[in-house]
Amino acid sequence: MVELIAVDGIGEIAPGDDLAELLTAATELVDGDVVVVTSKIVAKAAGLATRRSRDEVLAEETDRVVARRGGTSIVRTHHGLTMAAAGIDASNVEEGYVIPLPRDPDGDARRLRARIVELAGVTVGVVIADTAGRSWRNGQTDMAIGCAGVVPVASFAGKTDGHGNTLVVTAPAVVDEIAGAAELASGKLGGRPFVVVRGLDASLLSADDGPGAAALVRDEGQDLFGLGSREAVLSAALRESRRGFLDSTDEWEGLDEVLAAASVPCRRDGSRVLIERGDDDIEAGATAERVRAVAFAYGLDVEILVSADSGD
Repeated sequence: MVELIAVDGIGEIAPGDDLAELLTAATELVDGDVVVVTSKIVAKAAGLATRRSRDEVLAEETDRVVARRGGTSIVRTHHGLTMAAAGIDASNVEEGYVIPLPRDPDGDARRLRARIVELAGVTVGVVIADTAGRSWRNGQTDMAIGCAGVVPVASFAGKTDGHGNTLVVTAPAVVDEIAGAAELASGKLGGRPFVVVRGLDASLLSADDGPGAAALVRDEGQDLFGLGSREAVLSAALRESRRGFLDSTDEWEGLDEVLAAASVPCRRDGSRVLIERGDDDIEAGATAERVRAVAFAYGLDVEILVSADSGD
């Protein structure tokens, strides 16, 4: 039977705190336990809380913008995680501060695991968890952004189910499941940043640190949804592959990029787009269609005029 044990009595975390020391003083661990710790206290102990503006920290934490709607930015972080606002948070920190994700979650998990062995003499797994939303679903759940001593993904490929069907792609994200289960025990407002998961099958644990939660990050080339819907339309209209887009506050900027890339003369005057046909009716028509597609994607009301030349 699997037990979830939320650890009480940890208190507020300050820069430089020894998380393993705090944990082992508050509870007794045994071999085979998995310790789930919130990314928030890992970042606090590392001294990452800052009074800098959220926008400044977001720019620093962003590898590329995936999608943007109003004041919400979905970005890919330097860890390879795709999250709203790069996982930057202003909850459970002193007023006026924001805190980003830990710089090296897998490395932090390995170091915490080694320190627990040193202090308690037991071999455990460690999962560093953070909260994130999911595409196409409301609400958030915890997921693993770092781990050590735990199998991140269990592959069932090649096994057969109860009906004799051979499994092909079944691969439970074990550490995400552990993180989500632990959050049920800790609660969002309980002030219990450690949860001990006890009784997991030994096959889900590893003697060494293992590959870490980085193994869960899908390569960009394999991601079918690497851009938001508007951003994908813009990429297609520009006829080029892009890793992302500037996090602009001007929704007309994408349309202006399409006009700048056109091979026929064109310009925008407010919401009116003027395209000169010249001797290339086909490209002028194609440019007009690209403008219509991008305008539709961004919800822009445009008037498109195609003329023989600038004098028409």
